[in-house]
Amino acid sequence: MKRVLLAAFAAAIVGMALPAAAQNVAIVNGKPVPKARVDMLAQQLAKAGRPVTPEMQGQLKDEVIAREIFMQEAQKRGLDATDDFKAQMELARQTILIRSLFADYQAKNPVTDAEIKAEYDKFVAANGGKEYKARHILVPTEDEAKKIIADLKKGAKFEDLAKKLSKDPGSGANGGDLDWATASSYVPEFAQALIKLKKGETTQVPVKSQFGWHVIRLDDIREAQLPKLEDIKAQIAQQLQQQKLAKFQDDLRKSAKIE
Repeated sequence: MKRVLLAAFAAAIVGMALPAAAQNVAIVNGKPVPKARVDMLAQQLAKAGRPVTPEMQGQLKDEVIAREIFMQEAQKRGLDATDDFKAQMELARQTILIRSLFADYQAKNPVTDAEIKAEYDKFVAANGGKEYKARHILVPTEDEAKKIIADLKKGAKFEDLAKKLSKDPGSGANGGDLDWATASSYVPEFAQALIKLKKGETTQVPVKSQFGWHVIRLDDIREAQLPKLEDIKAQIAQQLQQQKLAKFQDDLRKSAKIE
C-alpha cells in the first residue's frame, strides 16, 4: 500500500512539472528560456507591421535562444555591471515607461466621432466656397505688366506671353496655369483682384504683390471640391489624437515644479 502511494505521489509530481516545462522553448546551459519571450518578440513584430506567420515561429525560437546564449556570455564577462550598461538600461526604462504613459493616455482619451465631425466642419468652413481656375503672368516692373496688357488687347495669346515673359517658375512654363484653387490660397492683393473678375476676364491694370507685378486671367469658377468625411476620417482622427497628446504633454510640463 505504501509503495502504491509513493508511486502515485511521484506521478503527480511529474504531472505538475510537465506544464511548466512545456512553457520553455529550450534550456541553455541549465537555464530555462521561457516561451513568453517568443510571444513577446512576436507581439513586437506585429506592432511594427510584420505579423508573424506559423512558418516564422522556428526563426523566433532560434532568435530568443541566441539572445540567451549571448546574454549569458555578456553576464559572465561582467558587462551587466558596467556604468555604460546601467546608463543604457536607465534610458531604455525611461523610454518604455514614457511610451506606456502615452499609450495609456490615448486609450483613456480616444478621439470621438463628434470631435472628428466638428473638425471636418471647420475644414469645410475654411476651405469651402468657390474655387478659381486662373492664369497669371509675373514680371518685375509695372511697365512690363502694362505692356503685356496692351499686347493682349492687340490679340496676343496669354499662354504664349506667359511662357515667354513670366518669372513664376511654377506656372510660367505651363502658360501661367495656376490650376484650381481657392482665393485664400493666394496673397491678399492677388486674391482681391481675382475675385473681382468674371469668367474669361483679364485684369486691366497690373496687380502688385510681394512677388512683383501680375497680369491675371480668370478661366473658370466652380464650387470647392472637398473630400467627403469618410475619405479623410482616419486622417482627422490621427491629427486630433496627436493634438490631444501634445496638449497632455504640455499640461504636464506646465504643472511640474521645476527648481
